[in-house]
Amino acid sequence: MKKGKKYVKAAALVERGKLYSLDEAAKLVKETSTTKFDATVDMSFHLNIDPKQADQQLRGTINLPHGNGKVVRVLAITHKVDEAKDAGADFVGGKEMLEKIQKENWFDYDVIVATPDMMGELGRLGRILGPKGLMPNPKTGTVTQDIAKAVSEIKAGKVQYRNDRDGNMHVSVGRVSFEDAKLVDNMRAVLDHILRIRPSAVKGTYVLTCVVHTTMGPSIPLLVSAK
Repeated sequence: MKKGKKYVKAAALVERGKLYSLDEAAKLVKETSTTKFDATVDMSFHLNIDPKQADQQLRGTINLPHGNGKVVRVLAITHKVDEAKDAGADFVGGKEMLEKIQKENWFDYDVIVATPDMMGELGRLGRILGPKGLMPNPKTGTVTQDIAKAVSEIKAGKVQYRNDRDGNMHVSVGRVSFEDAKLVDNMRAVLDHILRIRPSAVKGTYVLTCVVHTTMGPSIPLLVSAK
């Protein structure tokens, strides 16, 4: 696919063969943004893992120090209605919300959190919610008795991650409008977390590649000190 002039000009700013520090990347990723809107900044990893093995499947959450700039709409499926509302949930309810999803094909939310007592009902919608990545899971902290804490953390900047079948992983770490220092803090939080959860079965280099990029901008290779 032929690249546009803006992309080609931006890509020319990325030195071929160089691995950039987080500080350098935070500055350069903003300079190479090619859109007029406030583009998302993402980190993308290619990891030396075998996703077919259960002990090498990576899934969980990361608390970003400064959030990622995205307004996350939270649906809480729980009987603890007041707690969820006070914590900032956008939609709260029980079976009536599940009926709305099923009958109206309703998906005006980004994350679903639930208390364990509601999972029996939610499980029936697995074929609908699963493919969209919306099914609550204890591993991501979206199934919990402390519904208020779950909602608050998501609203404050907790993001989910999950590898794909090829060992790739993408995490949104901010916006172009973020201060350099805040982007660096968020990128460091993600990188430190990914390194910390390295599966014990992985031999050799763990992080094969790690890049930061905007929505439509070029990739900037990052220097990963611990592999």
